[in-house]
Amino acid sequence: MSNPILNERSLKAAGGWAAPQPGTAAGEYYPPIDDGPVSSWRPGAMTIKGTISATATLFALLLASGAIGWSQTKSMTYDAQGNAQIGFPGLAWVGLIVGLACVFGLYFKPMLAKYLGPVYAIAQGFFVGALSKMYETYYNGIVVQAAGATICVFAVMLVLYRTNIIKVTDRFRRIVVGATLGVAVFYGVCLLIRLFAGPGSVSFLASPSLLGIGFSLLVAGLAAMNLALDFDFIERGSQQGLDKNFEWFAAFGLLVTIIWLYLEILRLLAKLRER
Repeated sequence: MSNPILNERSLKAAGGWAAPQPGTAAGEYYPPIDDGPVSSWRPGAMTIKGTISATATLFALLLASGAIGWSQTKSMTYDAQGNAQIGFPGLAWVGLIVGLACVFGLYFKPMLAKYLGPVYAIAQGFFVGALSKMYETYYNGIVVQAAGATICVFAVMLVLYRTNIIKVTDRFRRIVVGATLGVAVFYGVCLLIRLFAGPGSVSFLASPSLLGIGFSLLVAGLAAMNLALDFDFIERGSQQGLDKNFEWFAAFGLLVTIIWLYLEILRLLAKLRER
């Protein structure tokens, strides 16, 4: 790709610093300097293919770590009083905290996604794997259902986006981002309430009531809408030639959304099993 600054037009606009016009004293013609045809290949720029490769790498790390988290979670046991217990590994909570730290870190330093992305995939994968084993212990077959539903939602959203049925406008983006921040704040407030008032203080979050199911449907739908934002970022970033490191940032964002969608579907299916 030719340098947009070092060209004949910009040199002429610089006021006298351009190359002199071809002389005619000797009756010869000197063609203007040309740097050749412009290529669409931009080394070091973000591409859709590169983003797919980065996403595949993060998913491989997520699945590998998830398998370890699954194996480290003990099956259901019963205490002397007959209460069911599951050996949820403490390392899974560490993975959750590390994953959240990576999210906040990349919010301020997106160029570090190539390094923090794999850390997030491994840490969050362990937590998701352990949590999935816990759900599977209580609800047989629910993990396969949740994973299948997540894949289907991803495919549907991709088709809707590529066919322009869903168009990511500025208004659409503001609504989805605002609603996502609202849900994040709501979850944070509920967590604080449960810490001080007890696990049952915000019961509708896990309740199989119509309110609880409706809330899970709403949040799962919001997570699906975030997929459209991720697709739009990947497409626009590749068109604008962002730095190649943004491939990892885009892959990281896509991974976060898919994990969120999977967990919300897992929670929704568990509520439906309880009815």
